[in-house]
Amino acid sequence: MAHVGIESVLVAGRGPAACSVVAACSRLDVKTVAVYSEADRSARHVRLADDAILLGPAPAAESYLAVDRIVEAARRSGATAVLPVPPALAGNVRLAGAVVAAGLTWVGPPAAVLERLGGDGVEPVSERGFLAWVTDSGLHHTTAVVRDRAAGTARLSWTPDEPVELPAAAKRLAEVGWRGLVTVGIAPDGELAEVAAGFSLDMAVLERAHGVDAVELALRSAARGRSTDAGPGWAPRKAVAVQLRSTLPPGQAGRVTGRLPESGRRPGRTPDVEVVAVSGYDPGDRLDGWYDALLATVSASGPDTATAARAVSDVLTGLPETGVPHDGPEICPVLDRLAAGSPAPGA
Repeated sequence: MAHVGIESVLVAGRGPAACSVVAACSRLDVKTVAVYSEADRSARHVRLADDAILLGPAPAAESYLAVDRIVEAARRSGATAVLPVPPALAGNVRLAGAVVAAGLTWVGPPAAVLERLGGDGVEPVSERGFLAWVTDSGLHHTTAVVRDRAAGTARLSWTPDEPVELPAAAKRLAEVGWRGLVTVGIAPDGELAEVAAGFSLDMAVLERAHGVDAVELALRSAARGRSTDAGPGWAPRKAVAVQLRSTLPPGQAGRVTGRLPESGRRPGRTPDVEVVAVSGYDPGDRLDGWYDALLATVSASGPDTATAARAVSDVLTGLPETGVPHDGPEICPVLDRLAAGSPAPGA
């Protein structure tokens, strides 16, 4: 059995986030089963997984968000657990309950806790918030985060340089039974806003800041009888993460003809800064008009936020022709402001 205590998982999701989860499971020696719609038969997350199962037609409501079809796919695949990727699934109380009722392990907070908190899978949207890994002993790897939402979506998030005082209610997450990863929004009055599960963009900030694998933490929390101690850890670093999206008109398809951002150290730059990039597409892949056109995520950590922002900006500025238009030119000025030590819009 894999050292995280789970042998195989059905990865419920698509795009760069699902690709990242599949890659992490491979490193952890956990077998993965991808799910896909008829429009995604040859998608990158399908190619990366050990196995894959068709959910249904292209519309997300009939495939990626269809609770009964996801649970049936998990049963047929022989997977022992279901790992929901987007917050819309990870916070879905009906899916959580159905997975457990089917005798499978749910990689996320218990259904009863999700129901108490709304049970409908919220997206983290507040400009300020924090991330953490919640265990029986409390919050670990707690990471303050700020988001830029100038484009109406959380396209960029980072760790603020100044200390952030968490709301008193944050400590109660463990007491109410939340287990695993959490993304929390902080309201303007300082109280908790959204409480989200799943692998949002912000999870890359937690990973870069603390040098941990979010998938491993999620699996360890879900495995019955496994230790959930946080371990010694290291001194947190500053981190920045962005989402690179296609700007094709809604419903219009395209084709990726060039390489998207890649991981690795940047030649001639600060030696202790490493960029992590996860793409949802390879050259030649079709970008379907059915879904949110998220191309890739790019994140980096450094001794300060400015250094991390500069590393991410270098990647997007030097990006070759991809074959589809994207919002890199709109994101880079925000990164440049962070790199210069100035607050970005929305901060």
